[in-house]
Amino acid sequence: VQLQASGGGSVQAGGSLRLSCTASGRAFNSYTVAWFRQAPGTERTFVAGVSYGVGNRYYADSVKGRFTVSRDNAEKTVHLQMNSLKPDDTAMYYCAAASFLSETYYSTERYYNFWGQGTLVTVSS
Repeated sequence: VQLQASGGGSVQAGGSLRLSCTASGRAFNSYTVAWFRQAPGTERTFVAGVSYGVGNRYYADSVKGRFTVSRDNAEKTVHLQMNSLKPDDTAMYYCAAASFLSETYYSTERYYNFWGQGTLVTVSS
């Protein structure tokens, strides 16, 4: 599967952005899809994910209550709605997918074998 991330941009603190991750290929509903982010000089970290099948959702503690992940299997798209953005949310955001990934591993980068190119989010104070 190939992934295309979009929707990044520059906003002021408190603002909102909606990221999209659109996939090509078959059987999209069999993939767990996650968002990771990487700020300059830091490691890439898990942000949010939605499982294959029933679509369980998972969030990093730092974004709970502010970010919402959703998927539209018919459109082969996963969205990340980001509200109440903070300067600490500034990063390159990547979407990633893994087929039939167990919930045990949803936040672990090395289990995802398909990655999008990244979209930059900049939040100013």
